[in-house]
Amino acid sequence: MNSVSVRQTRPEDIPALIALQADVYPDIPPWSQRRLREQLEVFPQGQMVAETKDGLVGCASSLIVLWDDWAESHNWKEITSSGTFDNHNPQGKTLYGAEVFVDPRLQGKGVGHLLYEGRRSLCRALNLKRIIACGRLPGYNKYADEMSAESYAQKVVWGDLIDPVLSFQIKEGFSYFGVIENYIPEDTESRGNASLIVWLNPDYDPSKPTIIPEKTAP
Repeated sequence: MNSVSVRQTRPEDIPALIALQADVYPDIPPWSQRRLREQLEVFPQGQMVAETKDGLVGCASSLIVLWDDWAESHNWKEITSSGTFDNHNPQGKTLYGAEVFVDPRLQGKGVGHLLYEGRRSLCRALNLKRIIACGRLPGYNKYADEMSAESYAQKVVWGDLIDPVLSFQIKEGFSYFGVIENYIPEDTESRGNASLIVWLNPDYDPSKPTIIPEKTAP
């Protein structure tokens, strides 16, 4: 595999990102150019891509939220304002992971790790308290007739089952805190379920403010 680097998303990346997303999620409609432009306008620092010399191979998008507003229950459309990121709030202390996807041909090759590391670096740089995300459970569909999504996720955390997403997130240092139902209803592999996960920033300093840089052209 060619060397992979992570950088901030640029407007000219948008067509390639839409094509890549369609390859990763053939059963879920990809984002539109308008939505991706809106995300870049709202919080450019939170939008990242992974690339090789041959082109884009992954993406990670995020926004900042006041987690108290969403701690009990939410779905993807609510917390991301249907992908516009209008709920982005620089006064928050939580970096919310809205999306991560990797070229199917390169999954398991370290691209996801680099994107997650990019998020952790951003969380540290902005002096945010944590990263929270809701991850798909694509392996659950095989076990849905045998057990609840909560039981499935617990077995993944315990190491009795392997889930392509949650197992990876546990290895990346995230802690599991339960299942959210109807997070993405269109996600048939997960039966609409998602795992709530969190990573705490060990460098967070509550005596200092969150540092949001001035917007710059990507």
